[in-house]
Formats: sequence, structure tokens, C-alpha cells
Amino acid sequence: MMMAQGKGVIGLLIMFMFVCTVRAQMMSFLINCGTNSSVNVDGRRWVGDASPGNNVTLSAPGIEASTTTFTGDPVYEPLYTTSRIFTDSLNYTFQVTPGDYFLRIHFYPFAFDRYNANESYFDVEANGFKLVSEFNVPGEISNENLNLVRSNGNSSYLSAVKEYFFSVDSSFIVVNFVPTRGSFGFVNAIEIIPEGNKLFIDSVSRVGANGGSTPLDLRKQGIQTMYRLNVGGLFIRPSQDSLYWRTWEADSSYMINSDAGSEIRNRSNLTYANSNDTGVAPLLVYETARTLTNAEVMEKRFNMSWRLEVDPDFDYLVRLHFCELVYDRANQRTFKIYIDNKTAADNFDIYVLAGGMNRAYHVDYLDSIPEKSNTLWIQLGPDTSTSSAGTDALLNGLEVFKLSRNGNLAYVQKYSNEEVKKSSKSLILWVGIGVIIALIALFVAICVVCFYKKKRDKPYSKKASHGSIVNGKGLNGQFGTVRSGRRFTLAEVKAATSNFDESKVIGVGGFGKVYRGDIDENTPVAIKRSNPQSHQGLTEFETEIEMLSKLRHRHLVSLIGFCDEQNEMILVYEYMSNGTLRCHLFGSDLPSLSWKKRLEACIGAARGLHYLHTGSDRGIIHRDVKTTNILLDENFVAKMSDFGLSKTGPSLEHTHVSTAVKGSFGYLDPEYFRRQQLTEKSDIYSFGVVLFEVVCARAVINPTLPRDQINLAEWAMRWQREGQLERIIDPLLEGKYCRESLMKFGEIAEKCLADEGKSRPTMGEVLWHLEYVLQLQEAWLRSNPSEDSSVSILCDLGPIDEGGLLTESKEHGESESEAMDHNVAAGGDNEFSKVVNEQGR
Repeated sequence: MMMAQGKGVIGLLIMFMFVCTVRAQMMSFLINCGTNSSVNVDGRRWVGDASPGNNVTLSAPGIEASTTTFTGDPVYEPLYTTSRIFTDSLNYTFQVTPGDYFLRIHFYPFAFDRYNANESYFDVEANGFKLVSEFNVPGEISNENLNLVRSNGNSSYLSAVKEYFFSVDSSFIVVNFVPTRGSFGFVNAIEIIPEGNKLFIDSVSRVGANGGSTPLDLRKQGIQTMYRLNVGGLFIRPSQDSLYWRTWEADSSYMINSDAGSEIRNRSNLTYANSNDTGVAPLLVYETARTLTNAEVMEKRFNMSWRLEVDPDFDYLVRLHFCELVYDRANQRTFKIYIDNKTAADNFDIYVLAGGMNRAYHVDYLDSIPEKSNTLWIQLGPDTSTSSAGTDALLNGLEVFKLSRNGNLAYVQKYSNEEVKKSSKSLILWVGIGVIIALIALFVAICVVCFYKKKRDKPYSKKASHGSIVNGKGLNGQFGTVRSGRRFTLAEVKAATSNFDESKVIGVGGFGKVYRGDIDENTPVAIKRSNPQSHQGLTEFETEIEMLSKLRHRHLVSLIGFCDEQNEMILVYEYMSNGTLRCHLFGSDLPSLSWKKRLEACIGAARGLHYLHTGSDRGIIHRDVKTTNILLDENFVAKMSDFGLSKTGPSLEHTHVSTAVKGSFGYLDPEYFRRQQLTEKSDIYSFGVVLFEVVCARAVINPTLPRDQINLAEWAMRWQREGQLERIIDPLLEGKYCRESLMKFGEIAEKCLADEGKSRPTMGEVLWHLEYVLQLQEAWLRSNPSEDSSVSILCDLGPIDEGGLLTESKEHGESESEAMDHNVAAGGDNEFSKVVNEQGR
């Protein structure tokens, strides 16, 4: 009777797995890239990405490539002999239902036309997660850790497969490929498989946390498969794991000593300890195991050890698979589990935990790999503290998953210290000779420079005017790079501004006035003229000259040239015809921007800030990020402006810049205000306020509102945390945006406004998320073309913000709350009112 019941249960499990397999295959996407042809591989049909009716949207055609030379696994030859090459950003959009999904991306490098795979570097992003950065497929394959090469035992199997897992709460999966370094990228195949069995639980035990558990929120967590090992068994092909088509490698090549464990096998009457675990691993994994070879040594210190190379500074989920194949009662096999030399479990008894013999069981652990380590150790050995009959150890399967950090799963390989030392030794002789020569030359140069400097500066020492001297030096002496721009004569500037006609004034700041001018046959420019009678704003003016002299980027306002005649200090900038971002949100009569245009503006500003933070060794902190400092050109390309408060970032040995507090009310980072310690994360906080301002289209400080609504950041954060940001969205956007894109946008803004700077993302991570949000909105617009309300807006220009070149004036509708958006000057630890300096920022 019991045997009949057992067979009935097994039959139900087989039927259930069959139904799940059919369901997964029906909902899966199997894409053969670079062709309109479909092929059968591993028992599945892969549809060409150029085939009509494949339910996949390709943003750009790219280049279809193919090869007749193939030396890889013959099973995959039909799939890997075509690829899609891209030299610009390319994304695949898949329409799905919300749920959990596997994403696998296949890469097989081959030569095509002038495209050499060795010179290919690209990034891959999916649903807001950065998957790889500066990815070079041949470099990955040549790495001794390439899983498929080792596990398949075939040195010619030169392909790479990246596998990811994430939760999707929208209607789209967008996989975006972005070439880097002016290079190109390629992809051979993409597969997306739905997962309905909840493979990852909500919480997991952290190693060394005294039994504590850590929540695992997959709605915001991306997962990458690093290792999947069939311990004690052979390579398992995807077709042998027919539910999710996973690859399981043989474990022997990862063991410190493969002889430490003996392989055992049992194929009869295996079942799952939990009927919900049918998708965790196929029973084929549990049929084989590895047990201690020398369990009876006199000193029971012998372990089975696996050494796995991983990326540093990430959290890892370690999943161990067990099935007792020998003993039919408790206390016959107990052992300890060590992860990275920390005890994860002791007195571990598979029979007790699984509820019997031949019952498949798994357990998860969470461990963090420090920044300076790239090795994960898994060890099983005797438990000398137990009095059980046996202290043997057993393991059937092993998986390691990398967890995303702030939306990032990518790791760019750096040279190791040993490699650097080895390279350095070969250069010591030449460096020594070079140093000696350089010292001699430097001594001579210093003498010459000092002589001429003294001679040149002497006349200025008695009659220096701030109009022509910066920090005691003229423009010609201090800012050599400025002279690489155009040097305007004072006559040219006067002609451009009708001799500084007051009707040309479009803004006034502490440094003086800003004029709209025309040069070179009516080319519009913005001209900033220092006031010789005023010292207000001089420091900021000098800083802006210094910063703009060395900054060049599409999303930073460009300095065209300068004039330093007759004690004048004049700067000439490109003219931003569409004014500030704020003037298109509120406070003016200008038409509002669509949601897509707002996202593009945020992305442009983020790109400019990302360049500031990463474009030099120490980076530059803007320190005054706000919507009036985000300008729009004639094509609505957003550019950052006003670098008068900018600071060079901390040196390598420091974490912050100690400086007086400056910034703008409503945007100021509270951590920076409290500690007077400036980091690039202060810009992140300000940018988070900008994001909420873009959503709500209201002033960041408005004292006329109820008390709980005065501060935009605090008010919007309350709604965001309740998941109801759409309740306070700009009414003009109602019904014209993708709800999923707004949800993701709110999550980014929330991360930016974290209380502690270390918890905020980098600007690069913010940029990745924003680009994904835009992809969601574009996908939604393609399915709702009537909702695309993007408009081209040409606005009359208001006066220029204090350094922002173009902004709206109070005459254009600026409220009293907007007038309060003045700047914070150096101060103490008390309320904001004590740090206001009426002489400027």
C-alpha cells in the first residue's frame, strides 16, 4: 500500500514538473541574434531576432554577422555562427508579465569584416541592473576560471554564457548593450525563462551572524550565477535540466585536492524533502555525491575544500545541496560546514534535516567578500564536538550567486599587485635614469620660471585689480588652458552687447551682469562681465574660470572664450536657447515638458555630473546641483552650469573635503551641513531633490504650504515610501506616463536621499537606472503612440540665474518660495538662518 502511495506521489511530481516545463517553454523567449532564421538547439527552437512576429522589439538594426568557421561545441553551432554587432547603444525589449525570470546571454567571438572581437568592449544592462562593464569576451574566455571550458573538458569550446536572475514588476524586460571606449559589442543569443517556483527565499542565514538571518528583497535585488557544480558527478547539460535549462559543472577542478572526497552514487527512490523544491535542482544532481576519503584519520582535521574565485566587495549567496544516499537513520553522518573559514553550521545531520534517506534538501548561506579578496572557500569536515557514530561529510551540489549592490553586478578586472610589481621591476633602471635627468631639468626650469615670474609680477604688485588679476596672477599666467579658447577684444565684446546696453541684460549676480550678445554674424552667446567695483562673487567667478578651463563635455555648458583687456574680466559662454529646466516645470508661462523629455533632461544632467565625478583623478564636486543650474539647448539637450561653488574632490588618502557649507536651500545635503565634510555623495543628495522636483513640478521650499509640505524632499519621500508617488505627480503628466517608469524613478530618487552618504548610489549608478526608466517609458509609448506628447518648446529667455546663464525671473512668475532659493554660505552647526551670507554664496 505504502509503495503504491509512494509511486503515486512520484507520478504527481513528474506530472507537475512536466506541466511546469511546458509552461516555461511557452512563456520563454529564445532569441537567435543577428539573423531572421530560426534554429533548433538542445531540443529547443530559437527564433531569429530579425524574424517578424517574434514578440521582441529591437531598438536599432545593428550589423548582422555570420561565420562559416566554428570550433566550439557542435550542439551550439547553429546558434553561435551568427551574431548581432552594434557600434551604438542597442536594446532588446521583451513584453512579459510581472514575475521572476532567468536571463542568459550567449557570447561566441568570431572574426567578421573589420570587427575584431579582441578589441570589443561593451556594457550590458537589464531592468535597471548593470550586468557587465567594459566586457571583453575573449578576455573572459582566456581567464583560467572560465567555467564552460573547464567543465566540458574541451579547450576549443570558446564561448561564454552569463546567467542572471531578477524580479520584474513591470510589463517589460529591457536588455541594453552599450559599446565602450569607442569600440563595439556583439551578442549571439538571448534566453529569458520565467521562474514560478520561488527559487530564492525571503531571508537567508548570514555566516558568522550567530544564527541571524538577512532579508532578501528580490524586487530590488539582481542575482548573477557565478558557479553551479554537480559535486561528485559529471557535467549536466541544459537539456538534462529541462525545467530551467541550467548547466551544472563537474566540481573536481575546483577542489584543492580532488582525492579528498570519494564519489558515490545512488539512483533509486529519490524524492524532494519539500514538494515546493522541484525547481531548485534536478534529481540528477542528488544522485551523485562526494564524501570524505579519510574520515577515519586519527586527528579529525581533514576537510573537503573547494576554492572559487569571485569578484571582491560583493555579497554572495551560497547554496549547498544534500541528499543522504547511504545511512537510514540519524547520527550516522554529522559534520561541520565552513564558508570563508567561518563556521556556517556544526553538527550538521542531513538525515535529520531532510527528514529521511534519499530526500533532496538544500540550505542557503549569505557571506560578504571584502574589497581586497577574490576567493570564496567552501569546506566540509568532521565535527569533533559530537558523539555521533560517524563524522563523515557529504555534499551533492554547490551553487554560488552574486547579489547586486546598488543595482550593480558588474566588476571590471584590475591588475593585481603582483602584476604591477613584476611590471615595475622591469622599469626600475629606466625610471632611475629618468628621475636623475628630470631632477636636473626641474632645477633649471624652476630657476628660469622664478626669474621671469618675479620680473613679470612686479608691476602688478602695486596696482592689481580684480578685473584682470586672479589670485594675484593675470589670466595669461594662471589659466593657460583658458587661452586655448578664443580671446575676444574688448571692442568685440562691446559690439556684441551694443556697448553693454542695459536692454541686453538677462541676469545679474554678485559678480556683475550677464548680457545676451551676438558674435560672428549673429551667433548668440551669453556674456558674463565682472563688476570692477564689487568683490561679491569674485571667488566663485575665479573658480568657474578654473573649472571651465579644464572641463569639456556634451552635458556641461561650454566656455567659448574670454576678454581680459583694461582690467575687465569677461567670460563668453554658449547660449542655451531653451533656458533652465525649472522654467519648463513651474514658475513661468512656458509649456510643460512631457515625461519623456523630463527623463532625457535628467539623464543629460546625470551624464554631466558623472563626468565631473569621474573625469579626473580626484573628481570634481559641483556643490550647487539644482534645476536652475540645468540648462537646455535648442535641441533640449540638458547641460550642467554654474561651477562657482565647485570643489576638487578628496585625494586618495582622504574620504572627504573639509570645507565651509555652501549650497542652496532645499537641495543641501544634511550630512554635509552637519559635518562640513564634502563628498560627491552631496551632489547625489541634491540630484535626488531635483528628481522629485521633476516629478512634482513645485518649488523645493514653499513656506505658504502646510507645515508638512514646505520641504519638497521630506514631503515626496513620505509618499514614495508609501508607494504612492503618483498621488503627487504634476497634474499635467496625468495619463501620459508609464506607471512602471514612475515607480522606478521614485526608487532612484529615494536612494539618492538616503540619510548617510555611504548608502547613496554613485552618479554612474543613478545614470544606469534613469536610462532604464527611459527605456520603460519608450516601450510604453510604442504600445501607446497616442500618448506621446513630447513637444518642441521654444521659450523666451528670462534673466540669468547667478551663474546659470539662463533662468526665469520673478517677473516671469517666480513665487515667493522660489525667491527663497538663494544660497547658503559658510556657517556653523545651527539652523540654516545662521549661515546666510548676504554677500553671496
